[in-house]
Amino acid sequence: MDVTSALRARDGVARVRTLRNAGVSDHALRRARERGLIFSVCRGWVALREADAMLVAAARRGVVLSCVTLAARRGLWVLDDSGPHLAAPSTSGHASSARGVVHWSKPIFPRDPDSCEDSLENALVILARCQPYESAIATWESAFRQRLVDPGELERAPLPPAARQLLAEAQPFADSGTETIFLTRLAWLNVSITPQVWILGHRVDFLLGDLLVVQIDGGHHVGAQRSSEIEHDALLKLHGYHVIRIGYDHLMNQWPWVQRTILAAIAQRLHHAA
Repeated sequence: MDVTSALRARDGVARVRTLRNAGVSDHALRRARERGLIFSVCRGWVALREADAMLVAAARRGVVLSCVTLAARRGLWVLDDSGPHLAAPSTSGHASSARGVVHWSKPIFPRDPDSCEDSLENALVILARCQPYESAIATWESAFRQRLVDPGELERAPLPPAARQLLAEAQPFADSGTETIFLTRLAWLNVSITPQVWILGHRVDFLLGDLLVVQIDGGHHVGAQRSSEIEHDALLKLHGYHVIRIGYDHLMNQWPWVQRTILAAIAQRLHHAA
């Protein structure tokens, strides 16, 4: 088998033994090195020259990408993935020198020895005890919403308490992590909060009680979409609804103002029909 094709099938980084088992000869490996197509990552591992640097670094240190780093690479909503989060068995000899947050743990789901990335299930379990509750549940709900994990498989697995709690409480209904955080922060409120409700031909983020609509705007709320939202806000008001719009910065950095605004509306019974 062609060396580069075999490596591309494995995300550009692989164990030499795995390549040999796939039919790559030692002669082909030598020729690929001589031609500069591949390089030795560490003992027993090789990579393509253009391989993902994070995967190469993980192979070199005997770790796998996991937690928020793996979640972000899978397209899940995460609050902060600025630093690499890695997972390693307690016997890993090189993991202590790895840059980033290293999670030493026995995986719930067996790890593929040929992969430099953890399974998403393992990453979520690690994330459950690594991240604050509201950001962790937002990532879990993102995974459920995108159907990237099977809740039934997680239910039957021996999850630790933090992951078991998130499995019980996470729902696939929020359209984004910001909506999950909003709902989590107001869970104490003795008012019905229904996410993702269709009203007058459009979906709104939240309906509190009967008439109070809360919309959470992100950076993409511009142009034609913004014009459509303004028109729908006007239609809602003409039909007796009250609309509160909050932005990402309001939610994440000015939460006291958001909560005061919501509570003021409820105190005036704007969420109740007359």
